[in-house]
Amino acid sequence: MEPLLIAGHKILPGETKRIEIPMVRLYTDTTMSIPVFVKRGKRNGPTLFLSAAIHGDELNGIEIINRIINSKSIQALKGTLIAVPMVNVYGVLNQSRYLPDRRDLNRSFPGSKRGSLAARMAHTFLTEIVSKADYGIDFHTGAIHRSNLPQIRANLDDPETLDLAKAFGLPVLLNSNLLDGSLRQCAADLGTKILLYEAGEALRFDELAIRAGVKGTTKVMRHLGMLNKSKAKTNSIIEPIIARQSGWIRANESGFVMHHKQLGDFVSKDEALATISDPYGQKLDDVLSNADGIIIGKQNIPLVQEGEAMYHVAYFKEPDDVVENLEIMNEELLPEDYT
Repeated sequence: MEPLLIAGHKILPGETKRIEIPMVRLYTDTTMSIPVFVKRGKRNGPTLFLSAAIHGDELNGIEIINRIINSKSIQALKGTLIAVPMVNVYGVLNQSRYLPDRRDLNRSFPGSKRGSLAARMAHTFLTEIVSKADYGIDFHTGAIHRSNLPQIRANLDDPETLDLAKAFGLPVLLNSNLLDGSLRQCAADLGTKILLYEAGEALRFDELAIRAGVKGTTKVMRHLGMLNKSKAKTNSIIEPIIARQSGWIRANESGFVMHHKQLGDFVSKDEALATISDPYGQKLDDVLSNADGIIIGKQNIPLVQEGEAMYHVAYFKEPDDVVENLEIMNEELLPEDYT
Protein backbone atom coordinates (compact mmCIF):
# COMPACT_ATOMS: atom_id res chain seq x y z
CA MET A 1 0.00 0.00 0.00
CA GLU A 2 1.63 3.19 -1.23
CA PRO A 3 1.21 6.57 0.51
CA LEU A 4 -1.81 8.55 -0.77
CA LEU A 5 -1.11 12.17 -1.75
CA ILE A 6 -3.97 14.71 -1.69
CA ALA A 7 -3.26 18.44 -2.09
CA GLY A 8 0.29 17.96 -0.84
CA HIS A 9 -0.77 15.91 2.21
CA LYS A 10 0.59 12.39 2.54
CA ILE A 11 -1.73 9.81 4.14
CA LEU A 12 -0.21 6.48 5.11
CA PRO A 13 -2.00 3.16 5.66
CA GLY A 14 -3.74 3.17 9.04
CA GLU A 15 -3.92 7.00 9.18
CA THR A 16 -6.95 9.29 9.39
CA LYS A 17 -6.62 12.94 8.34
CA ARG A 18 -8.76 16.02 7.80
CA ILE A 19 -7.49 18.09 4.90
CA GLU A 20 -8.40 21.54 3.61
CA ILE A 21 -7.94 22.01 -0.14
CA PRO A 22 -7.44 25.78 -0.76
CA MET A 23 -9.71 27.45 -3.30
CA VAL A 24 -10.11 30.98 -4.70
CA ARG A 25 -10.51 33.64 -1.97
CA LEU A 26 -13.68 35.68 -1.50
CA TYR A 27 -13.83 39.40 -2.30
CA THR A 28 -13.18 40.06 1.38
CA ASP A 29 -9.82 38.23 1.15
CA THR A 30 -11.34 35.41 3.20
CA THR A 31 -9.77 32.02 2.52
CA MET A 32 -12.06 29.32 1.16
CA SER A 33 -11.25 25.62 1.14
CA ILE A 34 -12.88 22.26 0.45
CA PRO A 35 -12.97 20.02 3.56
CA VAL A 36 -11.81 16.44 2.99
CA PHE A 37 -11.84 13.49 5.40
CA VAL A 38 -9.49 10.62 4.57
CA LYS A 39 -9.33 7.30 6.39
CA ARG A 40 -6.99 4.55 5.28
CA GLY A 41 -7.26 1.04 6.63
CA LYS A 42 -4.24 -0.99 7.62
CA ARG A 43 -5.32 -3.68 5.19
CA ASN A 44 -5.48 -3.37 1.43
CA GLY A 45 -8.75 -2.67 -0.38
CA PRO A 46 -10.40 -0.35 -2.91
CA THR A 47 -10.57 3.45 -2.69
CA LEU A 48 -14.06 4.96 -2.47
CA PHE A 49 -14.88 8.67 -2.54
CA LEU A 50 -18.09 10.18 -1.20
CA SER A 51 -19.11 13.69 -2.27
CA ALA A 52 -21.95 16.02 -1.34
CA ALA A 53 -23.11 19.56 -2.11
CA ILE A 54 -21.69 19.78 -5.62
CA HIS A 55 -24.87 21.82 -5.83
CA GLY A 56 -24.55 24.07 -2.80
CA ASP A 57 -28.21 23.97 -1.74
CA GLU A 58 -28.37 20.14 -1.66
CA LEU A 59 -27.67 19.41 2.00
CA ASN A 60 -28.80 15.84 2.73
CA GLY A 61 -25.49 14.42 1.53
CA ILE A 62 -23.56 16.49 4.07
CA GLU A 63 -25.38 14.76 6.92
CA ILE A 64 -25.07 11.35 5.26
CA ILE A 65 -21.30 11.75 5.07
CA ASN A 66 -21.11 13.10 8.63
CA ARG A 67 -22.90 10.01 9.97
CA ILE A 68 -20.70 7.64 7.99
CA ILE A 69 -17.33 9.13 8.98
CA ASN A 70 -18.40 9.23 12.64
CA SER A 71 -19.77 5.68 12.69
CA LYS A 72 -18.07 2.79 14.47
CA SER A 73 -18.46 0.62 11.37
CA ILE A 74 -15.51 2.24 9.56
CA GLN A 75 -13.02 1.60 12.39
CA ALA A 76 -12.06 -1.72 10.80
CA LEU A 77 -11.91 -0.26 7.28
CA LYS A 78 -10.11 -2.06 4.48
CA GLY A 79 -8.82 0.18 1.73
CA THR A 80 -9.36 3.94 1.66
CA LEU A 81 -12.36 6.22 2.21
CA ILE A 82 -12.17 9.80 0.88
CA ALA A 83 -15.19 11.82 2.04
CA VAL A 84 -15.93 15.36 0.84
CA PRO A 85 -18.99 16.69 2.70
CA MET A 86 -19.01 20.02 0.81
CA VAL A 87 -17.59 20.32 -2.69
CA ASN A 88 -19.27 23.63 -3.62
CA VAL A 89 -18.42 25.51 -0.42
CA TYR A 90 -19.39 28.82 -2.06
CA GLY A 91 -22.88 27.54 -2.84
CA VAL A 92 -23.36 26.21 0.70
CA LEU A 93 -22.34 29.59 2.09
CA ASN A 94 -24.87 31.36 -0.15
CA GLN A 95 -27.53 28.60 0.05
CA SER A 96 -27.36 28.46 -3.73
CA ARG A 97 -27.14 25.67 -6.28
CA TYR A 98 -24.60 27.64 -8.27
CA LEU A 99 -21.16 29.18 -7.84
CA PRO A 100 -20.58 32.95 -7.56
CA ASP A 101 -19.78 33.02 -11.30
CA ARG A 102 -23.35 31.69 -11.87
CA ARG A 103 -22.10 28.40 -13.27
CA ASP A 104 -23.28 24.88 -12.40
CA LEU A 105 -20.28 22.97 -11.04
CA ASN A 106 -21.76 19.67 -12.25
CA ARG A 107 -21.65 20.94 -15.83
CA SER A 108 -18.09 22.30 -15.59
CA PHE A 109 -15.97 19.13 -15.59
CA PRO A 110 -13.16 18.41 -16.38
CA GLY A 111 -12.39 22.09 -15.87
CA SER A 112 -8.95 23.70 -16.11
CA LYS A 113 -6.25 25.26 -13.92
CA ARG A 114 -6.60 28.73 -15.43
CA GLY A 115 -10.29 28.92 -16.29
CA SER A 116 -13.30 30.34 -14.46
CA LEU A 117 -13.97 29.67 -10.78
CA ALA A 118 -16.18 26.72 -11.75
CA ALA A 119 -13.52 25.33 -14.10
CA ARG A 120 -10.80 25.60 -11.43
CA MET A 121 -12.94 23.89 -8.78
CA ALA A 122 -13.91 21.11 -11.17
CA HIS A 123 -10.28 20.56 -12.16
CA THR A 124 -9.11 20.49 -8.53
CA PHE A 125 -11.81 18.07 -7.42
CA LEU A 126 -11.25 15.76 -10.38
CA THR A 127 -7.46 15.79 -9.97
CA GLU A 128 -7.17 15.59 -6.19
CA ILE A 129 -10.12 13.31 -5.36
CA VAL A 130 -11.84 11.49 -8.22
CA SER A 131 -8.70 10.41 -10.10
CA LYS A 132 -7.43 8.66 -6.96
CA ALA A 133 -10.56 6.56 -6.39
CA ASP A 134 -11.79 3.30 -7.87
CA TYR A 135 -15.43 4.03 -7.00
CA GLY A 136 -17.56 6.99 -5.95
CA ILE A 137 -20.99 7.90 -4.60
CA ASP A 138 -22.21 11.43 -5.29
CA PHE A 139 -25.14 12.65 -3.13
CA HIS A 140 -27.85 14.92 -4.52
CA THR A 141 -31.41 16.12 -3.76
CA GLY A 142 -34.24 17.63 -5.74
CA ALA A 143 -34.22 21.35 -6.47
CA ILE A 144 -35.85 24.03 -4.30
CA HIS A 145 -39.55 23.16 -3.76
CA ARG A 146 -39.03 19.75 -5.40
CA SER A 147 -38.56 16.39 -3.65
CA ASN A 148 -37.03 13.22 -5.03
CA LEU A 149 -37.83 9.69 -3.96
CA PRO A 150 -34.65 7.86 -2.80
CA GLN A 151 -33.19 6.48 -6.02
CA ILE A 152 -29.91 5.57 -7.68
CA ARG A 153 -29.02 7.00 -11.07
CA ALA A 154 -26.10 5.44 -12.93
CA ASN A 155 -24.88 3.86 -16.13
CA LEU A 156 -26.62 0.54 -15.51
CA ASP A 157 -25.38 -0.87 -18.83
CA ASP A 158 -21.99 -1.28 -17.16
CA PRO A 159 -22.11 -4.63 -15.25
CA GLU A 160 -19.90 -3.53 -12.33
CA THR A 161 -21.82 -0.29 -11.85
CA LEU A 162 -25.08 -2.25 -11.97
CA ASP A 163 -23.81 -4.56 -9.20
CA LEU A 164 -22.94 -1.52 -7.05
CA ALA A 165 -26.37 0.02 -7.68
CA LYS A 166 -28.11 -3.20 -6.67
CA ALA A 167 -25.93 -3.45 -3.55
CA PHE A 168 -27.15 0.01 -2.44
CA GLY A 169 -30.52 -1.64 -1.83
CA LEU A 170 -33.09 0.89 -3.06
CA PRO A 171 -36.29 -0.08 -4.89
CA VAL A 172 -35.70 2.35 -7.77
CA LEU A 173 -32.71 2.30 -10.11
CA LEU A 174 -32.80 4.74 -13.02
CA ASN A 175 -30.56 4.15 -16.00
CA SER A 176 -29.17 7.60 -16.68
CA ASN A 177 -27.18 8.79 -19.67
CA LEU A 178 -23.91 10.62 -19.07
CA LEU A 179 -24.26 14.39 -19.52
CA ASP A 180 -21.54 16.53 -21.06
CA GLY A 181 -19.51 18.32 -18.40
CA SER A 182 -20.87 16.19 -15.55
CA LEU A 183 -18.81 14.58 -12.81
CA ARG A 184 -20.10 11.14 -13.85
CA GLN A 185 -18.94 11.58 -17.43
CA CYS A 186 -15.41 12.62 -16.48
CA ALA A 187 -15.16 9.96 -13.77
CA ALA A 188 -16.12 7.34 -16.36
CA ASP A 189 -13.33 8.60 -18.61
CA LEU A 190 -10.91 8.03 -15.71
CA GLY A 191 -12.27 4.54 -15.07
CA THR A 192 -13.95 5.45 -11.76
CA LYS A 193 -17.35 3.80 -11.28
CA ILE A 194 -19.92 6.22 -9.86
CA LEU A 195 -23.39 6.04 -8.35
CA LEU A 196 -25.52 9.16 -8.06
CA TYR A 197 -27.90 9.06 -5.07
CA GLU A 198 -30.94 11.35 -5.37
CA ALA A 199 -33.30 11.89 -2.42
CA GLY A 200 -35.15 14.68 -0.65
CA GLU A 201 -35.38 18.40 -1.30
CA ALA A 202 -32.90 21.28 -1.50
CA LEU A 203 -32.18 23.27 1.70
CA ARG A 204 -33.90 20.64 3.87
CA PHE A 205 -32.81 17.63 5.90
CA ASP A 206 -35.01 14.63 5.12
CA GLU A 207 -34.49 11.93 7.77
CA LEU A 208 -35.72 9.03 5.64
CA ALA A 209 -33.53 10.14 2.73
CA ILE A 210 -30.53 10.49 5.06
CA ARG A 211 -31.04 7.07 6.64
CA ALA A 212 -31.48 5.44 3.23
CA GLY A 213 -28.25 7.12 2.07
CA VAL A 214 -26.25 5.98 5.10
CA LYS A 215 -27.59 2.44 4.94
CA GLY A 216 -27.08 2.16 1.18
CA THR A 217 -23.52 3.50 1.31
CA THR A 218 -22.66 1.07 4.09
CA LYS A 219 -24.05 -1.78 1.99
CA VAL A 220 -21.91 -0.71 -0.98
CA MET A 221 -18.80 -0.61 1.23
CA ARG A 222 -19.59 -4.13 2.45
CA HIS A 223 -20.13 -5.24 -1.14
CA LEU A 224 -16.66 -3.90 -2.01
CA GLY A 225 -15.10 -5.69 0.96
CA MET A 226 -14.22 -2.42 2.73
CA LEU A 227 -16.36 -3.26 5.77
CA ASN A 228 -17.14 -6.48 7.57
CA LYS A 229 -20.34 -8.23 6.59
CA SER A 230 -23.34 -7.38 8.77
CA LYS A 231 -24.28 -9.96 11.40
CA ALA A 232 -27.84 -8.65 11.58
CA LYS A 233 -30.49 -10.85 10.02
CA THR A 234 -32.67 -9.18 7.41
CA ASN A 235 -36.29 -10.32 7.32
CA SER A 236 -36.96 -8.84 3.89
CA ILE A 237 -34.83 -8.29 0.81
CA ILE A 238 -35.42 -5.42 -1.59
CA GLU A 239 -34.98 -6.45 -5.21
CA PRO A 240 -34.24 -3.23 -7.13
CA ILE A 241 -36.15 -2.67 -10.35
CA ILE A 242 -34.60 -0.75 -13.21
CA ALA A 243 -36.38 2.04 -15.06
CA ARG A 244 -35.01 2.65 -18.53
CA GLN A 245 -37.18 5.70 -19.12
CA SER A 246 -38.72 8.53 -17.14
CA GLY A 247 -40.44 11.79 -17.94
CA TRP A 248 -41.88 14.98 -16.44
CA ILE A 249 -45.59 15.75 -16.45
CA ARG A 250 -46.18 19.47 -16.82
CA ALA A 251 -48.92 21.86 -15.78
CA ASN A 252 -51.57 22.57 -18.39
CA GLU A 253 -52.81 25.71 -16.57
CA SER A 254 -51.48 28.37 -14.19
CA GLY A 255 -52.99 28.46 -10.73
CA PHE A 256 -53.23 26.84 -7.28
CA VAL A 257 -52.49 23.13 -6.92
CA MET A 258 -54.25 20.42 -4.94
CA HIS A 259 -52.08 17.28 -5.14
CA HIS A 260 -53.82 13.90 -5.25
CA LYS A 261 -50.65 11.81 -5.60
CA GLN A 262 -47.39 11.75 -3.63
CA LEU A 263 -43.83 10.44 -3.99
CA GLY A 264 -43.72 6.68 -4.44
CA ASP A 265 -47.31 6.38 -5.62
CA PHE A 266 -48.14 4.16 -8.56
CA VAL A 267 -50.09 6.04 -11.21
CA SER A 268 -52.01 4.80 -14.23
CA LYS A 269 -52.25 6.45 -17.62
CA ASP A 270 -54.85 9.26 -17.66
CA GLU A 271 -55.21 9.17 -13.84
CA ALA A 272 -55.63 12.57 -12.17
CA LEU A 273 -52.47 13.53 -10.26
CA ALA A 274 -53.54 17.02 -9.21
CA THR A 275 -56.23 19.65 -9.72
CA ILE A 276 -55.39 23.25 -10.67
CA SER A 277 -57.79 26.00 -9.60
CA ASP A 278 -58.01 29.77 -10.02
CA PRO A 279 -57.82 32.26 -7.10
CA TYR A 280 -61.60 31.92 -6.60
CA GLY A 281 -61.36 28.15 -6.08
CA GLN A 282 -62.86 27.30 -9.45
CA LYS A 283 -61.37 24.24 -11.11
CA LEU A 284 -59.36 24.98 -14.22
CA ASP A 285 -58.20 21.49 -15.12
CA ASP A 286 -56.79 18.18 -13.85
CA VAL A 287 -53.17 17.18 -14.37
CA LEU A 288 -53.23 13.68 -15.87
CA SER A 289 -50.57 10.98 -15.99
CA ASN A 290 -49.32 10.27 -19.49
CA ALA A 291 -48.34 6.66 -18.72
CA ASP A 292 -48.24 3.96 -16.04
CA GLY A 293 -45.38 4.41 -13.58
CA ILE A 294 -44.08 5.48 -10.17
CA ILE A 295 -43.71 9.11 -9.03
CA ILE A 296 -39.99 9.61 -8.27
CA GLY A 297 -39.99 13.43 -8.21
CA LYS A 298 -42.60 16.00 -7.27
CA GLN A 299 -43.10 19.74 -6.98
CA ASN A 300 -44.05 20.78 -3.44
CA ILE A 301 -45.13 24.41 -3.69
CA PRO A 302 -48.92 24.75 -4.25
CA LEU A 303 -48.47 27.31 -7.04
CA VAL A 304 -47.80 26.45 -10.65
CA GLN A 305 -47.20 28.19 -13.94
CA GLU A 306 -48.46 26.71 -17.18
CA GLY A 307 -45.77 24.44 -18.65
CA GLU A 308 -43.99 23.97 -15.32
CA ALA A 309 -42.72 20.47 -14.45
CA MET A 310 -44.82 18.98 -11.65
CA TYR A 311 -44.28 15.20 -11.48
CA HIS A 312 -41.31 13.08 -12.50
CA VAL A 313 -42.56 9.59 -13.36
CA ALA A 314 -40.38 6.53 -13.90
CA TYR A 315 -41.80 3.91 -16.22
CA PHE A 316 -41.65 0.29 -15.01
CA LYS A 317 -42.91 -2.96 -16.45
CA GLU A 318 -43.66 -4.23 -12.93
CA PRO A 319 -44.80 -1.18 -10.91
CA ASP A 320 -46.55 -3.27 -8.23
CA ASP A 321 -43.19 -4.78 -7.22
CA VAL A 322 -41.71 -1.28 -6.87
CA VAL A 323 -44.54 -0.16 -4.60
CA GLU A 324 -44.09 -3.25 -2.42
CA ASN A 325 -40.34 -2.65 -2.15
CA LEU A 326 -40.92 1.00 -1.23
CA GLU A 327 -43.10 -0.14 1.66
CA ILE A 328 -40.34 -2.52 2.79
CA MET A 329 -37.77 0.28 2.64
CA ASN A 330 -39.93 2.63 4.72
CA GLU A 331 -40.46 -0.05 7.37
CA GLU A 332 -36.75 -0.88 7.55
CA LEU A 333 -35.75 2.75 7.99
CA LEU A 334 -38.12 3.43 10.91
CA PRO A 335 -35.89 1.87 13.63
CA GLU A 336 -33.16 4.00 15.17
CA ASP A 337 -30.48 1.48 14.22
CA TYR A 338 -30.29 2.31 10.52
CA THR A 339 -26.83 0.84 9.91
